[in-house]
Amino acid sequence: MTEKLLNHRAEGPASAPPLLLGPSLGTSYALWDKVAPELSISHRVVRWDLPGHGGSAAGLIGPGATVGGLADLVLALADSLGIERFGYAGVSLGGAVGLHLAVHHPERVESLAVICSSAHFNGSKPWEERAERVRREGLEWLLESANSRWFAGDFSVPELIRDHAEADPSSYAACCDALASFDLRDRLAEISAPTLLIAGRQDPATPPPHLREIADAVPRATLVELPGASHLAPAQCPEAVLTSLRAHLGGGARRGMEVRREVLGDPHVDRAQARQTPFTARFQDFISRYAWGEIWTDPTLSRRERSMITLTALVAHGHYDELAMHVRAARRNGLTPEEIGAVLLQTAVYCGVPAANSAFATAQRVLAEEEG
Repeated sequence: MTEKLLNHRAEGPASAPPLLLGPSLGTSYALWDKVAPELSISHRVVRWDLPGHGGSAAGLIGPGATVGGLADLVLALADSLGIERFGYAGVSLGGAVGLHLAVHHPERVESLAVICSSAHFNGSKPWEERAERVRREGLEWLLESANSRWFAGDFSVPELIRDHAEADPSSYAACCDALASFDLRDRLAEISAPTLLIAGRQDPATPPPHLREIADAVPRATLVELPGASHLAPAQCPEAVLTSLRAHLGGGARRGMEVRREVLGDPHVDRAQARQTPFTARFQDFISRYAWGEIWTDPTLSRRERSMITLTALVAHGHYDELAMHVRAARRNGLTPEEIGAVLLQTAVYCGVPAANSAFATAQRVLAEEEG
């Protein structure tokens, strides 16, 4: 790990849609411990540490730091991982980084979730005073109020309190400098990425009106308020945050449905949708989200190649009704009848002559219907 990059943890399939998760001031990427593993089922999740927090080097920022400078560090991390466009979700300072990226680097941000954060942080003076005192006295005086600032009721996460205690004071103060100078209120209308705002109803640091202000300004934004949540909502209310993020990040299902229609054709998908019942709804969502939204959208293989693989697998398992559907799909994906025949001929060698015989009969019927 080079000290020029933010410390990070990557989880999930490398071919899945990238999702970057940003932390709050004083925490590490452990803030996302109850959320990231679930999100990594469908995304390539990369959570990162602020400079001087967790495993990130303190020297990555200094006095007079800006949110834009932190955003540049996030982009450098994404570049090092070969990530061009990504979804982004961040808490507090991490959310401010997301807003900056969405305004200044819209070509990189696929979607945005801003959690317990703000387009401004109540003016510069409180942060300037906090930075000055931290540089003078360290962080111990802040630890006494950490639970009341971060969590509602008697809830606590000792690991996050420990992260706060172990943060580098100079880096913490520099992050305060960044919050002091941050104000994007006049640029919010420029954000074009699909945007979700999550507010904690009991958050004293960035109460719901801060998130409403963003929601009112960002076109087509969605606002969710979580009862019982304070400032570190992903730690205190992980299931509620997960539910909101999954709905927001459901682009995989939407994109999957688009690809499913492109490959299989509208009539087939319309029939499948018409037959859907509450009993089969989750299976239909599974197909759209994973088979079509992740596998068929992976650019590693072309659709032609995927059709050839699919035809072979269906012959091998004797799924001839599905084979008929995918012969039609193969034609839509550009395979000629001769190429389909060559694929089926190869299956005679590796899947058996009887299987290939049935496959040729199915394909011949489909191709004849196409000619008719």
